Amino acid sequence: MGKDIITNNQEINNLFQKVVDLITQARKRVATTVNIAEVYTKFHIGQYIVEYEQDGSDRAEYGSHLLKNLEKQIKTTHKHKKNHIYV
Repeated sequence: MGKDIITNNQEINNLFQKVVDLITQARKRVATTVNIAEVYTKFHIGQYIVEYEQDGSDRAEYGSHLLKNLEKQIKTTHKHKKNHIYV
């Protein structure tokens, strides 16, 4: 299948570089996927809030403290995320 023992420093360096490149590519794909999911989620959260605030009208009536109340509920539900609300 492969070599039992790598004795050449160049062979070790080539193997190392292949592994590093693979890890780097995987991390980039993960970061991109997380960023896409985060943007999608936050877009829809904003959409839900606008729909709730406007309740079918063209404009929202502000001053209902919706965001403060929503923030308190999310922080209570997700206590393990102390300083940030990750959704």
